[in-house]
Amino acid sequence: MIRHILRAPLVLGVVLLAALVAIACGGGGEPAPSASAPAPTAAPPAAGGSGSVAGVVNYTNGDPDTPIKMDADPVCLGLHAEPVHTQTIESDGQGHLGNVFVYVKSGLPAGGNWPAATEVATLDQKGCQYHPHVQGVRVGQTVKIVNSDPTLHNIHSHPTVNAEFNQGQPFQGMTLEKTFDQVEVPIAFRCDVHPWMASYIAVLDHPFFAVSGADGSFAIEGLPAGTYTLEAWHEKLGTQTQDVTVAEGQPAAANFSFAGGA
Repeated sequence: MIRHILRAPLVLGVVLLAALVAIACGGGGEPAPSASAPAPTAAPPAAGGSGSVAGVVNYTNGDPDTPIKMDADPVCLGLHAEPVHTQTIESDGQGHLGNVFVYVKSGLPAGGNWPAATEVATLDQKGCQYHPHVQGVRVGQTVKIVNSDPTLHNIHSHPTVNAEFNQGQPFQGMTLEKTFDQVEVPIAFRCDVHPWMASYIAVLDHPFFAVSGADGSFAIEGLPAGTYTLEAWHEKLGTQTQDVTVAEGQPAAANFSFAGGA
C-alpha cells in the first residue's frame, strides 16, 4: 500500500511533463484546416479594355418635325412660351442627327464580367415631354421616373420581352422606380394622357453604348481589343450596322448616315 502511494506523484509528474512537451511542439495551437475545405477564390477580373470608338451620325433631307399641339391640356400649353417639337428628328441643322442609340450588338467576349451599373437613371416628365428622349440602361439598373409637371401624367411602357407597366402620376413631384430584367432595344414609353409624349429606353447587359447628341457625335469608351458589329438605331429612320476593329489604347472611327423622306 505504501509503495502505491509513493508512486502516485511520480506518475502525475510524467503526465504533466508529456503535456508540456506537446504544447511546446505545437500541439496546443489552432487545429489544422480540413483537407476537404474549399480554398478561397477571387472574383474573376472585369473584362474591359482601353480601346474606344467614336463617330458622327449624319442626316440629310432637313428637319420635318412640326410643332406639337398642346391645346388639349392648358397646363402643358402654358408651360411653353415657344412652340415645342416632337424630338423625333433632333438635328443641329448642319447635317447631323441626334437621339440615335449606338451600341455594340455583337463581338464582345462571352461571359464578360462587366462592372454593374450603380447610378440611377432618370426619365423626367417635364414640360409635357419626356427627358431624355432616348437613353440606354443596364439590365437590373434602377430607372427613376419623375413627374415634374403640375398635371397628370401616366407612364406606360410597351416592351416586347420585359414586363409591361402602366402607372399614373397625378401630382407634381411624384416618383416611381423600375428595373428591367432582360435585354431589349428599345422599349417605347408613352403617356396615355398626352399622346405626343414618347421616349425610348434600350436595355443592355453591357456598358458599351451611347446616344448621339444634336451634333451627331457619339463615343463608346473602355472597349477591349476586338472586332465588333455596331448598330445605330433611330425611332423613325430604322437601323444601320457597321463592323469596326478596336485596338487597345487606340480610338477607332465609325460614322453612320441616315436620310429622311423627300
